[in-house]
Formats: sequence, structure tokens, C-alpha cells
Amino acid sequence: MRIKTLLSMILGVALLLSRTAWGQTDKVEYVPRYKDPVLEEIKDRADSLQAIRDSITDDIRAMQDSLAEKKDDEQTQLRFTFTDVAKPASPDDFETPFYFPPVRQYLTGTCWCFAGTSFLESEVCRLTGQEIKLSEMYSVYYEYVEKARYFVQRRGDYDMGEGSETGEVHRIIALHGAVPFDVYPGQADGEKYDHTQSYEEVRGYLAYVKDNSLWDEAQVLGQVQVILNKYIGSPPETFMYEGRLMTPRLFADQVMGIKPGEYVSVISTLAAPFHAQAEFDSPDNWWHDSTYYNLPLDEWYAVIIDALDSGYTVAITGDVSEPGWNGFEDAAIIPDFDIPQDHINQDSREYRIDNDVTTDDHCVHIVGHTVVDGRNWFLIKDSGSSSHRGQFPGYYFMRDDYLRLKMLTFTVHRDMMKKILDESAPASEG
Repeated sequence: MRIKTLLSMILGVALLLSRTAWGQTDKVEYVPRYKDPVLEEIKDRADSLQAIRDSITDDIRAMQDSLAEKKDDEQTQLRFTFTDVAKPASPDDFETPFYFPPVRQYLTGTCWCFAGTSFLESEVCRLTGQEIKLSEMYSVYYEYVEKARYFVQRRGDYDMGEGSETGEVHRIIALHGAVPFDVYPGQADGEKYDHTQSYEEVRGYLAYVKDNSLWDEAQVLGQVQVILNKYIGSPPETFMYEGRLMTPRLFADQVMGIKPGEYVSVISTLAAPFHAQAEFDSPDNWWHDSTYYNLPLDEWYAVIIDALDSGYTVAITGDVSEPGWNGFEDAAIIPDFDIPQDHINQDSREYRIDNDVTTDDHCVHIVGHTVVDGRNWFLIKDSGSSSHRGQFPGYYFMRDDYLRLKMLTFTVHRDMMKKILDESAPASEG
């Protein structure tokens, strides 16, 4: 230890003598960084000019936003005045089977489920006498799961939207069962439905899946359910119903009394042969259901009338963008300035379908039928916001012309199609 210390001292002295001999007396130290005053002046001037430019840009953006807001506030849409239109005075003018009061879908694109669920609630009561409020969001939850599955199976060749068809509720029940509303409301207490964030997160995740070719179906579906659980809630695997431990499958099979295969969806189009099954050509028919039964317009319309007058209800889809669709009037009609009433037929209907003037953009539930001043009127239970602008929130009165020209598909119990289906069935051999 003493030897190491002595050597260290000797080396130190040698180094000092060496520096002194060579005249090396400098040392390393930190000093403030030099800023060239000319360059700093140029930078300050550039920053000042940029601040002026940013201020001008901010003023321009503010002016643009103000003009856009003003334009939005002043925006108009063509509407019919309903002068001298004889229409039902209130929903009480209709004799109806059981249905629950209207429910709003708020900020969701799920009219298909609200209409389809309402239809099934009426069917449950008709078939079993039970008044059971069903969970719309249970079907919506598994609709997202099934769309994600389809997305993986198509390797991303599917632009997932929120829309679907009323018949999809039947398919979800067949796959996943059903539950009562109070078991799974799909929303926090007192909150209004808003799927803006959940929808965007699911779409964003699926975009990531596609960009990175992550095609493990179980993994993708699991992550989609994590997102849905966060916003909508995790659906129950079991629950108590009237003192019995139930699963969604048992509830659908043993309590509801609904057999999904006993319902028929019906279209009326010249794009497919009549009295045969065909695919309904719509993005909302994303699973390409080709079991829609195609009828001529007069037969199609007659089935709806017969069903309503026989104590059944009808789930129906179609176009709600016409001037005669007016929530403030609680009514939907086709005015003569659009097309004369006696010109509404299969051809004028098809013309609007072909050129995309009639599109599949909303689903509603028809719960009643009456006649006013010689015209057929239909009581529409609607989950859309426009139906809450008038005197009777959640309802529309739809006249026969609007239904014939602008509605595209309907779903009904096959009892109401039995004669037509029997007549169309191929004769048995022997």
C-alpha cells in the first residue's frame, strides 16, 4: 500500500515538472456559450415575422370558422308545408298491438337494432303474452364482434360502418342469444347513448390490424371486446330472471319464444326475379344475406296491410331524406310536386332505387294502420332524432304513397307470407 502511494506521488511530481518544462499551464473548464449578436438579431427578426404571419393566419382561420358557423346556422333544407293534408290527429287514432314506448338512439348509427328489437318485443307479447323490454345494446355489442370477425376473414376488405338491417337482430339472437334491458342496458345510468368514441376506436384498431397483417381472429376479437367493454359494458354470461339462473341462450330459447327462422325479410325490386329469394343490395346488408323474398310492389304492399290488420307489426327500412319526411309535422308523405300520386308504381320506385335517390338509410317499426280521408296511414315508432321534433315524440304518421315509393324492405312473421311462400314452393315429386 505504501509502495503504491509512493509511486503515485512520484508520477504526479514528474507530470508537474513535465508541464512546467514545456510551458503547459492551461486547463479545461465550462464557459457560457457564445451567441453571435448578428445571427441572434437575424433570428429575432425571423421570429417576429413568423409571429406576425401566425397572427394573420389565426385571424384568417377565425374568420373562416365564423363564416362556416354562420353558413351552418343559415343552412336550409327543402320541406313540404303540409297545407290541407288530412292526417291522423294522434297515435290514439290507430288500433295497435302491444309495443313499448319509443326509445331514442341518440348518437349511434343503430336504428336497425332499435327497430328490430322493438319488432321482436311486440312478437314476444303476441306469441307468449309477456311484455319483456329487451336490450338493444346486447345485439349491438355482438354486431361489432361479428363485423370484426368478418373484417378478419376478408383480410380487411370491408369498410365497417355502424349500420345494419333489422333482420340482423334475428341472426345475432341465433348466434348469441338475448337478454332483458335491465340486465344489460349498455349505458351508464342516466346517460344518453353515444357511440362516437367506441366506434372510432374499433375502426382505428381494425385499421392497425390491416396495416400490420395481424389476422389472428381470436386476438382481434378479444381486443375489440376490450374496447366495447370499456364503453358499452361487458355483457352478462349468466343472470337471474324470475328466480331462475339464465344464460342469454336459454333466455332466447326458453323465455322469449322467438324462432329466428320463422321471420321473412321482403323486398320489391326489378333487379331480381319476383317470387324468389335474392340478396338485398345495400352496404348495411354487410353479411350479404340472399334470403330476401322479392315481391311485386302491389303484393309487397298488401302483405304489410294484411299483417297490421291481423294484429302483427312490421319492421321496415328505407329512405327518409325526402321533403315530405317532416318531423315537425310528425308525418311523411310524397307531395305532388315530387311525383303525381297515380304515377307511383313499380317503375317509378325502381327508377329512384337505380339512380340512388332512394337509399337504405333508416329502419323503423310499423305498429299500426288506419284510414284517413280515403288514404292509408301507418303509425311509425322511430328511434331517430327527427321524430322528436313534433307534437308526438318518437312517432311518425306515414302515408301510403311514401311507403310504396321510398321504403325498401320489411321483416314480418312468415305466417303473413305463408300463402305466397306455399304458392311459390316447387311442387313435390310423386
